[in-house]
Amino acid sequence: MTALSACGLPRSGPNKKEILSGAVENGGDAHVIYVNNHVNRTANFTPAYGFSNEFLGAGAVGADDIRPGDTLGLMVWENVDDGLLTGLGQSSTQLQQLQVDSQGYIFVPYAGRIRAAGNTPDQLREVITQRLESQTPDPQVTVTRVAGDGATVSVMGKVFGQGVYPIERPTRTLSSMLAKAGGVNVEPEVAVVTVKRGRESGKVWLTDLYFNPVYDIALRPGDVIMVEEDQRSFTALGAIGGQTKVPLGNEQISAVEAVAMVGGLSTVTADPTGVFVLRDEPAQVASAVLGQPVSGTQRMAYVLDLTRPNGLFLARDFLVRDGDTLYVTEAPYVQWQKILGAITGSANSVRALDTIAN
Repeated sequence: MTALSACGLPRSGPNKKEILSGAVENGGDAHVIYVNNHVNRTANFTPAYGFSNEFLGAGAVGADDIRPGDTLGLMVWENVDDGLLTGLGQSSTQLQQLQVDSQGYIFVPYAGRIRAAGNTPDQLREVITQRLESQTPDPQVTVTRVAGDGATVSVMGKVFGQGVYPIERPTRTLSSMLAKAGGVNVEPEVAVVTVKRGRESGKVWLTDLYFNPVYDIALRPGDVIMVEEDQRSFTALGAIGGQTKVPLGNEQISAVEAVAMVGGLSTVTADPTGVFVLRDEPAQVASAVLGQPVSGTQRMAYVLDLTRPNGLFLARDFLVRDGDTLYVTEAPYVQWQKILGAITGSANSVRALDTIAN
């Protein structure tokens, strides 16, 4: 029997006793901590998403203001048969695709080089009319602003309509621009929205954007909006329903929910006193959990004993974070069953012996 127990019988990983023996107090390099109310208060947090004050404090862009890179459309009516810009027998002419140059100017025939940037289309119309009045009687001018390279943002990622969109009066904020792009094509609970503005960037959960108006920031020309699916995950190993890498999904997942997501504890092999969450904990959090200062990232093995009176409540309140490993140890009798199975030659014989013993 001793020889067999020393053999390398198959198992899903270390047992509870072996993990506990690797604790710092036993000469190991991991802090083994039983989860209690103090641990839940100090270790529970999720990475904060949000926008800096530079994003939050930016006012709405004047949607009608003309900017370098914008494209304008110009229509001129003349009250003469043979006008400056109109052909014989025509009363109007249309000038399309007038692009505002990098210095903010456009060129209009017979009106010359005119500064457009900083004006509204109506203000620019008055300037062009004044320039033409000395050369043609009572000219009538209209100016329209078309989406060009100036006041635009790029929307990419998990949206139905990726592309470059103009900042217009109805689309001056983040949520309205996402709606203009057709909305997101992933579940809202796992969608993360990132806005890049120059060298600065910020991100927010889509659900927070909709439920908290402060995150519905004003957009600026040149902004890049990226919608991504949440990439956070944890790894599940041991005596559970499935051993795999699992997306976290919602913003906060408890240990109970994490176990349920992989099919629950194995009713045949799992040790409910040995549910571990393995994590590299930042020094600040580790110091608070341990009650003493530590330096650098610390390896932590949090133990959840589901057989305790409040064990399930503690597991329900303990949050699983990105990169965690959820490991469930095998019950002590499982290894004995394997040894007996090796002696008797089959697992059926083991169950028969158990029946006789009972």
